[in-house]
Amino acid sequence: MAQSKTLDLIAIGRSSVDLYGQQVGGRLEDMASFSKAVGGSPTNIAIGTARLGLKSGLITRVGDEHMGRFIREQLEREGVDVSGVHTDKTRLTALVLLGIRDDKSFPLIFYRSDCADAALDESDIKEDYIASAKSIVVTGTHFANAHNAAAQKLAMKFAKKHGAKIVFDIDYRPNLWGLGGHDAGEERYIKSGDVTAHLTPILGECDLIVGTEEEVMIAGGEDTPLAALKAIRAKSLAMIVMKRGPMGCVVFPADIPDDIEKGLKGPGFPVEVYNVLGAGDAFMSGFLRGWLRGEPIETCCSYANAGGAFAVSRLLCSAEYATFTEMQHFIKYGAETRAVRHDTALTHLHWTTTRDAVTSYKKADRIFAFAIDHRAQLEKIADDCAAPRENIKKFKLLALDAALSVAKGQKGYGMLLDGTYGREALFKATGHNLWIGRPVEAPGSRPLDFEGGGSLAAKLIEWPTNHIIKCLCFYHPDDSVDLREKQDRELLRLHDAARKLGRELLIEIICGKHGVLKDDTTASVIDHLYQLKIKPDWWKLEAQPSHQAWIQIEKTIANNDPLCRGIMVLGLDAPESQLIDAFRLAKSHHLVKGFAIGRTIFAEPARQWLANKITDAQAVDAMAQSFSRLVTAWEKI
Repeated sequence: MAQSKTLDLIAIGRSSVDLYGQQVGGRLEDMASFSKAVGGSPTNIAIGTARLGLKSGLITRVGDEHMGRFIREQLEREGVDVSGVHTDKTRLTALVLLGIRDDKSFPLIFYRSDCADAALDESDIKEDYIASAKSIVVTGTHFANAHNAAAQKLAMKFAKKHGAKIVFDIDYRPNLWGLGGHDAGEERYIKSGDVTAHLTPILGECDLIVGTEEEVMIAGGEDTPLAALKAIRAKSLAMIVMKRGPMGCVVFPADIPDDIEKGLKGPGFPVEVYNVLGAGDAFMSGFLRGWLRGEPIETCCSYANAGGAFAVSRLLCSAEYATFTEMQHFIKYGAETRAVRHDTALTHLHWTTTRDAVTSYKKADRIFAFAIDHRAQLEKIADDCAAPRENIKKFKLLALDAALSVAKGQKGYGMLLDGTYGREALFKATGHNLWIGRPVEAPGSRPLDFEGGGSLAAKLIEWPTNHIIKCLCFYHPDDSVDLREKQDRELLRLHDAARKLGRELLIEIICGKHGVLKDDTTASVIDHLYQLKIKPDWWKLEAQPSHQAWIQIEKTIANNDPLCRGIMVLGLDAPESQLIDAFRLAKSHHLVKGFAIGRTIFAEPARQWLANKITDAQAVDAMAQSFSRLVTAWEKI
């Protein structure tokens, strides 16, 4: 009985960690900082196709260390099947260092000496796994040495046996064929009869062959693209797709005409070139999205060229590939600028459809957060108790213990913790699957100011990627124009920093402290911020006066950002009974995902503990009981 096809494709071969120099326009020698991303052509394709809605898998090797685990975990977050990702106990994960010198020069260095993915061999190829896929993708680089070539050829044999299509990405890197020194990583084409001889037997086994003009020439062993296309056709009946950069692509399903321009052309998209590295893998991902679903060639080309356009417009490879949602938007509406990375609508779509791949936190449908990011309030309690403010740090560790005792490792629990007194608690919280929010505002500031002064982005870049930026802003529609303009400016700065650094943003709006809270008050503030193109991932809002107020808030959010994660209800030191009434009003509205409550839980235990009237264990128990009661109350409503 034939095995069911649970995967659309399995890509085979390279898997590395790419370190991209962040100083665009400088020499690689002068790079001062790097962005980390998953790389390697087959791995990029696996991620790229997963983002476009295909079910993809990967066969590769990674090292038994932090970078290998990063690749595996990132693949899982992207939805790639990792059954074929094997851990090599003796070799390190491959690394690549890359830079952008200008729009034509992209220096890179491959660190691939005896690395994990280069050790791939026939033992990594399992027949049952290949049989589970509708297609496999083999790459030219992994035919460069005998054991890698043997692995791919075995996979091709199993694919043929089980009716899977074979896709060949020519993926020619002269440096990885030993045709250039370590300094020649950027080189794209060196003529080599030996490479052609290695690739020639592969061509006849394939159903789809994809490459640039230079890659087509190395596969065909000819000095012009047209002659090379005809040479390939003499050996293979595969559909041939030739990539032509900004000119798009040309597809040859059957005979090769005497003029390349007579092939089926897919026009490119006019975008500013920022970084060409990884564009071919994004192109392949787009083409496979259409081809494997039987869509017209013109549609396949449109997906492919759009994928390539996104890739050349952004810094990183797979981390910045398009999702199908943003690709459809781009194909339908285009971009507001040739520099696609600066298009606000596409940037927002990209972020909201990929943010789950940024963090290791397992997302839940609701959030119960213990908020103890308070600084000024705890300082006052400590001062009133004549306790050293340093003791606040230990108390926040106790609060973390209380939250963990209630969460018990379940999804949907979190904390708001600051870096001033909660630094050690933040460290300890790592690995417990807690949703973590951290404040950036100076306590009580109005107009809004950020704690510590200096560069906001310089501080945020030091945060773990799964920490959500939380910002409290006291804002009322009746505030003076000058006050509103100052607060708007700071919130715009914050939103820009969050998006540039890839951090989730929670904006907390409190209106009732500085004016009357009517049914339309909070909704009007939220709408105003949306008109400024500020689109946080989360809103944290005070209890509202009525169902109508919540209805207006929900409508405002849905109209401006239907991909918003949701709303959390804050407490403002209200007694538990009052909070439960607020929960009852809020929970019936689907965008309200839970609560973030603080002083109601910790204020009295803090006074008792800082005054040395209760023990550590008693403080933990008191906070845990209070937190647990609120969770139970929410769930029972």
